[in-house]
Amino acid sequence: MTAFRTEAGHPADATPSRGPAPVPPLADLVIRREEPGDAADVEALSSEAFGPGRFARAAERVRELHPVVESLCAVAVLPGAIVGSVRLTRLPNDGGLALMLGPLAVRPHLKGRGIGKLLMRNAADAARREGFSAIYLVGDRSYYAPLGYRPVEAGRIVLPRPADPGRVLVLDL
Repeated sequence: MTAFRTEAGHPADATPSRGPAPVPPLADLVIRREEPGDAADVEALSSEAFGPGRFARAAERVRELHPVVESLCAVAVLPGAIVGSVRLTRLPNDGGLALMLGPLAVRPHLKGRGIGKLLMRNAADAARREGFSAIYLVGDRSYYAPLGYRPVEAGRIVLPRPADPGRVLVLDL
């Protein structure tokens, strides 16, 4: 099990100025591998973060067609609660060594505190250790570019549903 605790002074430690719910300190945040017993909590988190529209996304169709790599799926946990999750699905690209990231979900009242970025870094490090070649995703370039993601060259990947080409990004590992 890989655990990661935030460091003092990290942006994840800042207290947000929005949201009515009290926001817990992130000093006790742990990133760990998703376990079978987490499935219901992870699904509820995805529903809370994305709503029913999540089923229409290209990445969701990829997950329907290809297996999730269980060893790379992780959750962010504060005492007693899963507050974030990331899943990676194997793609047929690059001889089966490519992945599709998603969903990346964080409890809405904790967004902007660095949890998603911690999950992303953890996922990339784990995928690199396991010998994967690339991680693809469909998302906001301004969020993912600081993590090393860049636009995909035309023809490098074909998604099972239409996606805005400007939002299809890749991190070469």
